[in-house]
Amino acid sequence: MRLSEFGGKEIIGLDNGERLGVIGDADLEINTETGQIRSIIIPQGGFFALGKRREDIVIPWEAIVKIGPDMVIIQMHRREPQASEK
Repeated sequence: MRLSEFGGKEIIGLDNGERLGVIGDADLEINTETGQIRSIIIPQGGFFALGKRREDIVIPWEAIVKIGPDMVIIQMHRREPQASEK
């Protein structure tokens, strides 16, 4: 997948179904030695940079569950399988 295809996709959290942001508004942390993406950083500012600045959301690349045509689904908190699911 090309970076240009990645932009514009919504990021949705599988943990709570929350819309976290859009890839086009996010930054990518890239390993300079391998060129691989380490994480997606979603800035969390106030309305038009006014108001309280909240801490950015850092999504490790490993948290990505699925990249679809319109969205990226992530799961930040993996749950342990229940005894009945093993």
